[in-house]
Amino acid sequence: MQDLPAADVAADPAPTAWWRHWWRRQTPTRQDRFAMLAPLAAVLLFLAAIVSAFWYLRLEEMEREQEAVKRDVEYAQQRMRLRLLERQEQLMRIARDISNREVDPPEFIVRAESMTAQYPELLILTWIDERRRVKATYAAPSLGNTPARVTGEILRPGETESMYSLARDLQQPVYSQPSAGSEGTGLLQLHVPLAEQGRFGGVILGEYSIDGLMRYAVPSEIAAKYAVALLDGKGRLLAGTSVPPRTPATRLLPWTAQTNEFEVPVSPVGNGLVLRAQAWRTSLGVIGSGLFWLVGALSAMTAWMLIANWRHTRRRNQAQQALVAETSFRRAMENSMLTGMRALDMHGRITYVNAAFCQMTGWSEAELVGRTPPFPYWPEEDREMLTARLDDELHGRTIAGGFQVRVKRKDGSLFDARLYVSPLVDAKGHQTGWMTSMTDITEPTRIREQLQASHERFTTVLEALDASVSVAPLGSEELLFANKLYRLWFGGQAGGHLQMVAQAGVAEQPRPSDESLDDVDSFVGLPTDNLTTVHSENAEIFVPELGKWLEVRSRYLNWVDGRLAQMVIATDITARRHAEEQAAAQAERAQSASRLITMGEMASSVAHELNQPLTAITNYCNGLVSRIRSQQISEEDMLAALEKTSRQAQRAGQIIQRIRTFVKRSEPNRSLSDVNVMVSEALELAEIELRRRNVRLSHYVAARLPKLMVDPILIEQVLVNLLRNAAEAIEHAQRPPGRRSVELRVVPKQVDVQAVVEFSVLDSGQGLAPEVQERLYEAFFSTKVEGMGIGLNLCRTIVESHQGRMHAENIYNGAEIAGCRFSFWIPVSGATNPIVGKDAGVTTA
Repeated sequence: MQDLPAADVAADPAPTAWWRHWWRRQTPTRQDRFAMLAPLAAVLLFLAAIVSAFWYLRLEEMEREQEAVKRDVEYAQQRMRLRLLERQEQLMRIARDISNREVDPPEFIVRAESMTAQYPELLILTWIDERRRVKATYAAPSLGNTPARVTGEILRPGETESMYSLARDLQQPVYSQPSAGSEGTGLLQLHVPLAEQGRFGGVILGEYSIDGLMRYAVPSEIAAKYAVALLDGKGRLLAGTSVPPRTPATRLLPWTAQTNEFEVPVSPVGNGLVLRAQAWRTSLGVIGSGLFWLVGALSAMTAWMLIANWRHTRRRNQAQQALVAETSFRRAMENSMLTGMRALDMHGRITYVNAAFCQMTGWSEAELVGRTPPFPYWPEEDREMLTARLDDELHGRTIAGGFQVRVKRKDGSLFDARLYVSPLVDAKGHQTGWMTSMTDITEPTRIREQLQASHERFTTVLEALDASVSVAPLGSEELLFANKLYRLWFGGQAGGHLQMVAQAGVAEQPRPSDESLDDVDSFVGLPTDNLTTVHSENAEIFVPELGKWLEVRSRYLNWVDGRLAQMVIATDITARRHAEEQAAAQAERAQSASRLITMGEMASSVAHELNQPLTAITNYCNGLVSRIRSQQISEEDMLAALEKTSRQAQRAGQIIQRIRTFVKRSEPNRSLSDVNVMVSEALELAEIELRRRNVRLSHYVAARLPKLMVDPILIEQVLVNLLRNAAEAIEHAQRPPGRRSVELRVVPKQVDVQAVVEFSVLDSGQGLAPEVQERLYEAFFSTKVEGMGIGLNLCRTIVESHQGRMHAENIYNGAEIAGCRFSFWIPVSGATNPIVGKDAGVTTA
């Protein structure tokens, strides 16, 4: 099956009509399908007719033969029945004469001899009295040496004796079941009862030869025509012949007919004696018939011809269906194409357009096929250019990459299209025209223009950024992109990009020379996740060549050509760094000033605290001097007094050292600090003030608290401020001595699934007013007359610089305010990511 040449289609001035006509011819119709199935149906009907005819003839023949066998067997059975009834009548007359005492035993012998001679099938006649004793018996000479019954003997138990009893009971003639003789001769017994004056007087026993009965009772013409046999009640052969049984292999042959036979019971004997006749196989049958073979040969030839015709029709229909399917596929593929196809002959006349071409231009196939230049889809202003293009096409001067033109739709609108021209060659290799494919590129052109405009806008934005942006591939010193600020700082080379990457500590870019030294992966250390999930890396570096601090952010990306590249964005943060340094210095000075102010406010308490050990030292010294002068002191008393004096001096020194450490300005230092040590130091400082104000201090620190990454001096400062504020609140509330108490509690806690250590200070003052709570942490706001308003603000700043939070609330006893609670917490993991608190005097970790 060959495809239709495209050139033949294009060269036809009216291909549409031809195509539709060919399509109707090739599309299978109902008549075609009937013609395809008709040969097969004819073969099946012919074979069915032949088989049915032979089968009918065979059945009819078998039925006739069966009827003939049945008729002949019934005729033979009637002959045998009449012969048995005649013998029975004769025996019954003898029995009547014996009952009338007209026959004695000698006379019985004479009559028996006469009957056996006249009727050869009757072999033995016996007279048996009522005592089962044989009175007289006669056997035909044809029995030969077969022993007969002896006169005077009594019947032995057996079938004869049982039939004797049956005849005595029924008082009617009784036939016994046929039995075989001693030499294989079948015998049939007839018991005729004797009645003497109404009582049983014995029986006349007549014994027939079954073989003789069959020989003389069955007509000779029937015996010659059939295999006639007498059977007993169990189907065993008693006399006659039968057709030999077929072998098992012969029975399996489909044309082998079953033996034609018929059986009928012989009356008056009953079912104990059956007459069967089997027809001899005298004809050749269907298989041996010459007519059968002639008809069979003709039938086989006819069937072969019909099958060959059917196969030919089927192959033709299959080829036709394949052609239709291929044509349908090509047509569907052609109609589903988004590319317009146009065929021109050698003179420039349109011979074919597809559906996409018609849809693009808005002109129908009938309006375009057969048109010559200028074509209706040519814009008027481009006709000269398009005419020149068409002339180039017809003379073979085509452009391999196609060319772009404008096409006018039927409604007058224009769109951009790209045309590709190629020769149209038929099946013989001859060029018959030119095939042009047209693609609508309006949307790609619009997208390209939008992308170009977008690229220009994006480039403009990048050039105007106040940050340096550069992109370089890994393993190369090539600079893929650099904006204006990068070029201003580092020029057009990749050295500045590589310098910032190396100085910021980002994974170094592999160099080609490194891969030649060993087999280590040059991209080791680079992110293995998808680039969309890799976070940017930030670092702050100082570039001496520029004299600037830069914040460098880098991330990996796939460049447009598929290479793995690294983008670096550098922002000038010099001004911010200077501001942060100044803020840190100011915060540090503010913290130191706050501690000095605290000590100034606690000066009287500290003086009172120092006065006690100093007074004790003076007293000890004066006492020693007096006792030494009076020589009333022993060496042990002197040593004891000196030791007490030393302890008081150490106590005064510790108070001064603690105040000096608390007030001393030092560099911030965060370290793993023990909570118990920090609390003890803060309590020792705060107890001085609390004792002066007559406030009782209690504290509770939970066991096994983790160490915190904090600046211990700053945390002590927060605790001292909170404890002093609590004491001042109690004094301002003028609480009685029993209610002047402050409690410090330090316990572990969970805040938003985060482990923290909470510090809380509870007082028994008047609490916080609502307007005070709103401005509690506001700088330079204070409820004290002499307060500066920077204590709590500084405390919150210190806590938040350690990633913690601070909170204040009133304590209620029913509706009455019973005090206030200030608390703050520090996270246990706060050391992992400390935040710089510049305004709190904390330097970045």
